[in-house]
This record gives sequence, C-alpha cells and structure tokens, in this order.
Amino acid sequence: MKNQRAFQIISTPLGDMLIQSFNEKLTHCDFIEGKIYRSLHNIKKQKNYCRKTTLLTETQYQLHQYFNGELHQFDLPLAAQGTTFQQKVWQALQTITYGETRSYAEIATKIHAPGAARAVGAANGKNPLAIIVPCHRIIGSNGSLTGYAGGLDRKKALLHLEQSIAG
Repeated sequence: MKNQRAFQIISTPLGDMLIQSFNEKLTHCDFIEGKIYRSLHNIKKQKNYCRKTTLLTETQYQLHQYFNGELHQFDLPLAAQGTTFQQKVWQALQTITYGETRSYAEIATKIHAPGAARAVGAANGKNPLAIIVPCHRIIGSNGSLTGYAGGLDRKKALLHLEQSIAG
C-alpha cells in the first residue's frame, strides 16, 4: 500500500517507546513522555495509520536484541526528516562504535564544520530515532554527560549497557 503509515508502542527496559514508519522506512523511535504523548493522541485520530508492519516487528526485535547486549548495530531502513545539517550529524552519529563516545566538537569536525559544536548539539537533540541513531553516545568535551531528550538517567543507562558489554 502506497503512503502507508504505521506505529506501534513497544516496551523496553527503559520505558515504553513509540516507533513509526512511512512506506516501510522508520521515521521515529522515541520514548513516550511529554510531547510524545500528545503526538500519540494525534496519531490515533488519523485513519491512514496501521499498527503492525514487518518493519515495526523487525524494529522491535532489533531493539530487544540491543537491550540484551546481542546487537551492536541496527540494520533498518531509515527515513528521518531533517535539515541537510541535521542529516549530516545523524549520519555521523551512526559511525560511532558501540560502547564508545564522542564529543559534540568531534562530530562537528567529522562533518567538516569545526566550531559548530553547539549546532551539532541542537541537531543531536532533534534526532527522531533514539537509540537506533545513537545520539546517547555524544558527551561533553570534558567527558560529562550532557543533554539527552530521553533524560540523563536513560543516557547513563544506555552508555552503561554498551560499555559493560563492549568492555
């Protein structure tokens, strides 16, 4: 079916997540709270959404494997919407190895925008694919845990999970 939108709510060890797709490409993966609750209410009103697709089932499976420490890199078709700059940042995030971290400044340098650490931080905060595009792996230049849309407790838990397995 052309222009098929789908969503599903899944449980994870760190809380429920809303995953969404459009034409069998993943567009969102967010922890459900605050603005996500409002978004979910609007989604349920739309008639062109279905609740289960092969992609959403696979996404749920891969997230389960990730939380079990068995999956270190996701293999899903992605279609996150964002500016050209945001897309560059999100692509760079996907190159960070499981269990490792990078600073905002390092990502800025990687995308050939030295000095744009704050802009990288803003783009990181707009990442619509939590965990799958690993924005939780970005830390401050001094090694401190800084902002995470899902909350610093979740960021700490995700980094701990990865670092305890990656050794």
